[in-house]
Amino acid sequence: MTVPSAPVRLRDLFVAFLKVGLSGFGGVLPWARRMIVEERRWLTAAEFTDVLGLCQLLPGPNVVNVTVCVGARFGGAAGAVVSVAGLMAAPLAIVLLLAGVYAGWAHVPVVAGAMRGVAAAAAGLVAGMGLRMAAPHWRSPAALLFGGLTFVASGILQVKLLWTLAALAPLSVLAAWMIDRRGR
Repeated sequence: MTVPSAPVRLRDLFVAFLKVGLSGFGGVLPWARRMIVEERRWLTAAEFTDVLGLCQLLPGPNVVNVTVCVGARFGGAAGAVVSVAGLMAAPLAIVLLLAGVYAGWAHVPVVAGAMRGVAAAAAGLVAGMGLRMAAPHWRSPAALLFGGLTFVASGILQVKLLWTLAALAPLSVLAAWMIDRRGR
């Protein structure tokens, strides 16, 4: 388990997640990972992947769930609250402002084209983060197998995520348990 070199104060949590919230719209999870793992070193890459895996099973946006988990880990309930407040404060204000502006300009082709470009950039950020998260697991045949099966089921065959998780999660947990037991 990673232990930060200095205590993580509530102010640190708020400011760090405020910066993440200001980093992008609809695709801040890559920025959150970068801040948590690479810049602040609050979690290792493997710990972040574990937290994200748990948070993907919970209802709600993954980045908010990760923010709650990290905030709670370093600041308890207050840490969770200030982390989420930091993550959401600026984007909420900006989105409300932009929604008012966009309502009057949505019909302009240049504005519609700009929105398509922003969506493509956000998709690229998420894909890049996925590759960085997968890097520690490239040498694990079980991780590659279950990652591939998940991609085929949900990405290609369009099986609903709930059914994919219901089928593959217990099998992957069993495989991890068997591998861990064999390694002892």
